[in-house]
Amino acid sequence: MTIGEILRKIRKTKKMTLKSLSEKTGVSISFLSQVERDKCNVTLESLRKISDALHVNPSIFFSDSKNESFGEKIFPFYYDDLSNNITQASFHPILVTLKPKENVGSEFTHYGHEFIYVIKGTLTISLEGKIRELHEKDSMMLESTRNHYWWNNSDEEVQFLLVSTL
Repeated sequence: MTIGEILRKIRKTKKMTLKSLSEKTGVSISFLSQVERDKCNVTLESLRKISDALHVNPSIFFSDSKNESFGEKIFPFYYDDLSNNITQASFHPILVTLKPKENVGSEFTHYGHEFIYVIKGTLTISLEGKIRELHEKDSMMLESTRNHYWWNNSDEEVQFLLVSTL
């Protein structure tokens, strides 16, 4: 299944309209519609907003990511869900891999907390307008209600563990 097909299925299962999803994410109805019809690619930032609004882990959109090589992905990132399908936990561990020069988005907020541990590469984080770099074996914990965003500004792949509360 494509990201668009998965998005439509989850949205309809939760009885959410494109309009209500748009209102919760700040992403336009037309963009959401195009994503669902596989007419455009979704950015990491938009996917995170959509996942938060639907109360799902972003890795659900990459359920078959282990069956594809990273180089074949058309997205600048991918998630690997490390929860072993445990759905009622109060936190969610995700292995995130970002390709080199993954584009900078804009800060946003959501409920909960995030713990980040860099496994390889250099992760750039903006927290309330202050830019910081985390290198291999560096970690950070933050309140997700604070404006934040992370991306790969380097020429190397970045891989990090993201543990977020729901």
